[in-house]
Amino acid sequence: MTVEKPQEMTGDTNSGGYVTHKDVHRIKHPSIDTNDSSSSRYSVDSQKPRIGPPPGTYIINLPKDQIYRVPPPENARRYENLSRRKTNQSNCRRCFCHFLAALLILLFLAALAVGILYLVYQPHKPRFSVSGVSVTGINLTSSSPLSPVIGIKVRSQNVNEKLGLIYEKGNEADVFYGGIKLGNGKFTAFKQPADNVTVIVTVLKGSSIQLTSSSRKELTESQKKGKVPFGLRMKAPVQFKVGEVTTWTMTVTVDCKIKVDKLTASATVITENCDTGLSLL
Repeated sequence: MTVEKPQEMTGDTNSGGYVTHKDVHRIKHPSIDTNDSSSSRYSVDSQKPRIGPPPGTYIINLPKDQIYRVPPPENARRYENLSRRKTNQSNCRRCFCHFLAALLILLFLAALAVGILYLVYQPHKPRFSVSGVSVTGINLTSSSPLSPVIGIKVRSQNVNEKLGLIYEKGNEADVFYGGIKLGNGKFTAFKQPADNVTVIVTVLKGSSIQLTSSSRKELTESQKKGKVPFGLRMKAPVQFKVGEVTTWTMTVTVDCKIKVDKLTASATVITENCDTGLSLL
């Protein structure tokens, strides 16, 4: 920064066009009394030390780069980084909004398709019943552990007139007596056309089943009465099929209460009652 003190210019402003220093903007020094009418207008007491630059009018020149460089370089870089960060955040927010909108649209279309499928085809869950049971490996005259082998014949009925069923792999079946699991197994995956009845045969096996003395006594008494109760539980993944189109995989659960007359391979089913459930997920 440079400070220039202009020279006083005299002359008649009306005739010569000169500019007197009275017409120039002054920077007043605090030690100068500008209202003093004495002849030494800009003089100060000679006994007092002079403080600061001599009195007069000054012109201050600033470099252009200090005037127009706003903001400074470090602030400009910070502003640029902040602007870029805001742009990235805006892009991420926009992408998330688009994804959420697309997901909502897909869910709406899926719900609409399910609604149309239900109204047009009116799907119903299948029905199950137990038509045969054979029992081996249960000896109640000994206290040794049991290794039962129980054959189950299940009748599956597809009551839908327009929808086929596809029973996939991953199914399971368990047989119980008084809350004690006697055996477990699987049945073969199969396809069932509309309005069809299919008989499923599976063998459920157990190993080293230890019955309590009370359970063994109750089982013996039930066989003497000719009414031995069993529980059968099955679970299978299934899909509905319309032409070449299949739905997503659902889950069928079957809980049956069975009574047989004896614990032999030629046992007869006296009563049975199966409750079927269908989970959409």
